[in-house]
Amino acid sequence: MRSDTIAAIATAMGNSGINIIRISGPSAISIAEKIFVSKKNKKISELKSHSMVFGTIMDGDTPVDEVLLSVMRAPNTYTTEDIVEINAHGGNLVTREILELILKNGAVIANPGEFTQRAFLGGRMDLSQAEAVIDLINAKNKYATKSAVSHLKGNISDKIKELRELILDNTAFIETVIDDPEHMSFDGYDEKLIGDLDVLEKDLKKLIDSYDNGKIINEGVDTVIIGKPNAGKSSFLNALLGEERAIVTDIEGTTRDTLVEHLSLDGITLKVTDTAGIRETSDIIEKMGIDKAKEAAKNADLILYLVDSTKKLDDNDKLILNMLKEFENKVIVLINKIDVSNPEDVRDELKSLKCNYPLVNISAIGGIGIDEFSKKVHNMFFNGEINFNDEIYISNERQKNCLQNALNSLYLVRQSISLNMPEDMYTVDLIDAYTELGNVIGESLEDDLADRIFSKFCVGK
Repeated sequence: MRSDTIAAIATAMGNSGINIIRISGPSAISIAEKIFVSKKNKKISELKSHSMVFGTIMDGDTPVDEVLLSVMRAPNTYTTEDIVEINAHGGNLVTREILELILKNGAVIANPGEFTQRAFLGGRMDLSQAEAVIDLINAKNKYATKSAVSHLKGNISDKIKELRELILDNTAFIETVIDDPEHMSFDGYDEKLIGDLDVLEKDLKKLIDSYDNGKIINEGVDTVIIGKPNAGKSSFLNALLGEERAIVTDIEGTTRDTLVEHLSLDGITLKVTDTAGIRETSDIIEKMGIDKAKEAAKNADLILYLVDSTKKLDDNDKLILNMLKEFENKVIVLINKIDVSNPEDVRDELKSLKCNYPLVNISAIGGIGIDEFSKKVHNMFFNGEINFNDEIYISNERQKNCLQNALNSLYLVRQSISLNMPEDMYTVDLIDAYTELGNVIGESLEDDLADRIFSKFCVGK
């Protein structure tokens, strides 16, 4: 990790009201003082921490911009270092000119995520909280935002520390008895340890099992719309999006390729793929589109089968229903065009074909049934209300792997007990579990892994 003073533009580039240039490090204040003149001749070095002053950025004798400059002194800052932030007018040219002045006077350009990496290394936050920062920046829906804020507050950290403390207590007890057998004994200890393992394993399994929900919260539900040509797939996608993105015509086979869109539905992000209508065809291009639709269905988290309720089911519907048999737990059937037909006829036909998927009546054109559909999706993936006060949702695969490794080590401790192994053998796997849990919060993290994690951040954060 560099000890230089770093600088970067902390806001998205573009013409806007304000752009912020951030400086952090031992020379942040002295560098800023070289290029800033206060309107009231106040020296930056004499300002109190967390104060702001109005003045001008100067390039020698040439004024560059009038700005508000804030000073935050170590250690009570985001990075735990001295920080200066310059709030400049939001033009690309002037913002870059101020950054170049800062670099010319001794700062170096920040690497992606380096401000947050310094916060982590300075003890301002642990690794799970640092990863929550990028999750918050990338959040695509309200659930992802709430989950990231919950992690940022330290709910993962607190739980991991609680579990590590229990492991450490047992490790310390074993070492103490081994060192002082005359005054300490292992009598009855196996039963006590098994009780602690029950608690540890239960909590770790709960965290690991939360990963699927956490991944959906962060990344969204990979959703595919399938059906016969002209069933209303593109119209339904447009209804969800609230705009005309997919081409809609009365001509069958209009959609020849897949169309992918992201949307938020009742707080859940759906990554929706609109596919070509599935039917028997000799058209080579249309057949390629149908093959793509089938492939997309295999990889999806959710399949929406759209049925045209104005027409009787035919061999193509039977073909689709047969294809769906291997995806039983991730299918919702949408009975479309109910504004111009009786959907009960199609429901009866579907039941006669042993279609046991959830059925929702909709009108893609009229926007009918969208709320019911939304509830079905929510219940299918979350089984009730999501509560971020008490529940912890792991959405990070690295964290999940560490938790699984810790759980596997605890299984080995339990195995050693069942095999009547010497107590000092327990400590080997207990320490491994302790270390793996430490990796979740970054207590024993290798530098190259830390660099890789923070490289995923944007520059300026």
